[in-house]
Amino acid sequence: MTETITTDVVIVGAGPVGLFTVFELGLLDVRVHMIDILGKPGGQCSELYPEKPIYDIPGFPMVTGQGLVDNLMEQCRPFSPTFHYGEMVESVEALGDAISPRFLVRTDAGQVFDTKSIIIAAGGGSFQPKKPPIVGIEQYEGKSVFYAVRKMDAFMGKKVLIVGGGDSALDWVLNLHSLAERVTLLHRRDAFRAAPHSVNAMRDLVASGSMDLLLGQITSLKGAEGQLSGAVVKHDDGTSTEVDCNVMLPFFGLTMKLGPIADWGLNLHENLVPVDTEKFETNVPGIFAIGDINTYPGKLKLILSGFHEGALAAQKVTRYVYPEKRVTFQYTTSSTSLQRKLGVA
Repeated sequence: MTETITTDVVIVGAGPVGLFTVFELGLLDVRVHMIDILGKPGGQCSELYPEKPIYDIPGFPMVTGQGLVDNLMEQCRPFSPTFHYGEMVESVEALGDAISPRFLVRTDAGQVFDTKSIIIAAGGGSFQPKKPPIVGIEQYEGKSVFYAVRKMDAFMGKKVLIVGGGDSALDWVLNLHSLAERVTLLHRRDAFRAAPHSVNAMRDLVASGSMDLLLGQITSLKGAEGQLSGAVVKHDDGTSTEVDCNVMLPFFGLTMKLGPIADWGLNLHENLVPVDTEKFETNVPGIFAIGDINTYPGKLKLILSGFHEGALAAQKVTRYVYPEKRVTFQYTTSSTSLQRKLGVA
């Protein structure tokens, strides 16, 4: 029988927002166990966009998705959080009350946590890429059809077909065109949902002959034993073109599934969790939601917004963990006690 783990707080989701909240809680002497369905920290940044450049993290003119995760892991290391990878929370049982919350959290691995608070930092829930409706695409997946770029060098010298018209498709066009033998972008129409500067940069590459742009939709794939040799594209005028490619990257977005969170007794709005903006607590005292999974007036789905949400949630969590203790805000730049916790004083 698995022994119950007693902790101050359980964070569900080990993405950037959850990782930074570990740091904020650590400054306040709150013990953390973190649960994530993936096999490593970082959430979408590590799983889908490890080498994608991010430009809106304060203090970093540019940092890759994996670089950000690595820095956050180093930042929270002094507080020794315990990670439980490859597990999904199956149920939450409330045992306390609004003044002194307490929960039993059970995972699909049979682990049980006795905790005073829960912070949901699970992005939009569990996620999976939307797949193009192409017969037989399964035989190519993981061999020559990929839904994420994990190592840019893997595409060096390849003939890459990128499918889509959003930010992900355009970002990888711009990042891979100098590595690949040839990049072709395929979109169903000559209008894009990506940032205007990305669209303009792509059109400049097309005009200079550095890449190809096709309009239409894929009807079939060619190649044996999981290795692409080409893709057949049907155009609006009824004609078809065979694109010479040995790698395809379809970017049709992600399908989000809220999963067991839907059964936790939370008020939900369009598969998101409403919270207040003072402490980012849900309708259930002791359960908080931060990052892309929450909703409130003026919500921006940005990592830096999630950092702010985690910092305020940590303050309220601490009041549940230490109800008799006065929680005093301190600056890490001027507090010797905080610097000692970080090992720099």
